[in-house]
Amino acid sequence: MSLLPLQQHPRFGAALARIGRPPLIVSGLTVLRRRFAGLPVAMLTRFDPGQGEMLPDIVARAGLGAWPLVLAPDGPCPAMAQLGAVPLVSPVTVAELDLGAPLDALRRNLSGKWRNRLKAAEASGLSVSDRPMPLDPDHWLLRADTTQGRQRGYRNWPVPLTLAYATAHPGKARLFTARDRTGEEIAAMLFLRHGKVATYHLGHSTETGRDLAAHNLLMWTAIERLARAGCTRLDLGLANGEDAAGLLHFKLGTGARLRPLGGTWGWWPPLGRSLRPLARLDRRLMQLDTATNGLPARG
Repeated sequence: MSLLPLQQHPRFGAALARIGRPPLIVSGLTVLRRRFAGLPVAMLTRFDPGQGEMLPDIVARAGLGAWPLVLAPDGPCPAMAQLGAVPLVSPVTVAELDLGAPLDALRRNLSGKWRNRLKAAEASGLSVSDRPMPLDPDHWLLRADTTQGRQRGYRNWPVPLTLAYATAHPGKARLFTARDRTGEEIAAMLFLRHGKVATYHLGHSTETGRDLAAHNLLMWTAIERLARAGCTRLDLGLANGEDAAGLLHFKLGTGARLRPLGGTWGWWPPLGRSLRPLARLDRRLMQLDTATNGLPARG
């Protein structure tokens, strides 16, 4: 359990329950229930691919046998096509950093440009604080992320869910903030701890923060402190070279490695395995070319 992805960790389920949307927990798996255009849909994300063959029994025990399901395994999962699930979205990759190495080795593994920006930030007079996320829905980081998401066309967690996580698990939502010499907050990053894994949740930087490489300093400080606190893996989220090349370069500069997930599949149990031929025809959609995938080289 200690290395579960956030979406399958009990702390995520507890946060959802706190905002009145408790998930189903079946055989240790977290199953979300949603409605799309009035249609009830069950969602199972980042689950262990080794449990793919068990899904018919799991779905039956959960009483979801008549529900359409959206399935997104945490890695390649041949069982999806065998079930008759239909490919919906081709696999993406996540960037993960192993925190088990000594800190001096982690620093040596930073890319040259990343390390140089870190050194510049360390010499710039910035100060960094590390504290639990304040339970304030009007916190500037939450407002900035909401505004940025609206401008760039992405959606992060709803603010109440982020605050519910911080409330349900005191001290496990860690806010790292950078201040300049005047004491003004110019950048922040929020990390969620779950077992021995920490997940980068959101961050924002002002123009001054970007000029001073504040995010490099915040990320390195978080790496140090999370490793010392017993975390062995840092999940930096999706690696998308087409939509956010600069952010991807930043993630890879930490020494993070890319790992493919298993794509997103649709499955309606009443159809059984009748769509297996269609899944075989579309199998190329679910084969990730890790050599390219639109990702830039690490630099």
